[in-house]
Amino acid sequence: MWILFSPEYLEYTLMGIILIPGLIFAMVASARVKTTFNKYDQVLSSKGLTGAQVVQKILDAEGIFDIQVQKGNTSELVDNFNPKTKVITLSNKVYEGTSISAIGVAAHETGHAVQLAKGYKPMKIRTALAYTSNFLSMFVWPLIIIGIVLDFAYVGGVVGKTFLWVGVAFFGVSTLFSLITLPVEFNASNRALKLLVSTGCVDEMEVKGCKKVLSSAAMTYVAALVVSILELLRFVLFFLVRSRDN
Repeated sequence: MWILFSPEYLEYTLMGIILIPGLIFAMVASARVKTTFNKYDQVLSSKGLTGAQVVQKILDAEGIFDIQVQKGNTSELVDNFNPKTKVITLSNKVYEGTSISAIGVAAHETGHAVQLAKGYKPMKIRTALAYTSNFLSMFVWPLIIIGIVLDFAYVGGVVGKTFLWVGVAFFGVSTLFSLITLPVEFNASNRALKLLVSTGCVDEMEVKGCKKVLSSAAMTYVAALVVSILELLRFVLFFLVRSRDN
């Protein structure tokens, strides 16, 4: 164990543990989402509206008629809005549920649909960047692995380092995507809370529960950004150390 903290390995050891705070944060955030959702899933809305009905009520109130809502094929929380197909997909619990958790999540996804309809710029940027990020992410590890192999084979050759840094740049696009996602998600939640009240889907007391559900969910996006930044930093430090050693 002591060898990991020897001078020649210390920097690499630090790179290995740099992700620990972010990973712990991510696990705590994920656990908090499940705990908060389960807690308010036991609290039924006084209005008795299902998640699907809440979606439709908000869309009608906002004059949006080109969005479809469908029930997913799983009970897992995979609720999402696809701006390309203009479809809101709700998990079984949310689609059929009348709990505070169900209507809060349903309203959040509808908030994304409202963003699209209102031309919310961060939403447009994220949508455009999503496809680029997903495409480039497929090449991150192949580029890095090829770069490391070439770097070892040619002892610090330019070609190897080029592959490495291109891989890092591609990963950086994913980090940028995570960064842009934050304001989009927070804005969708804020819209959701206001729309739930303005459309009469919940009363003032119930909106507090919805806010807690959405706030805990938002922390998962913060955690994703933190992990992505730390991972990017770890890559950069690793390659800088290799460049120095070579």
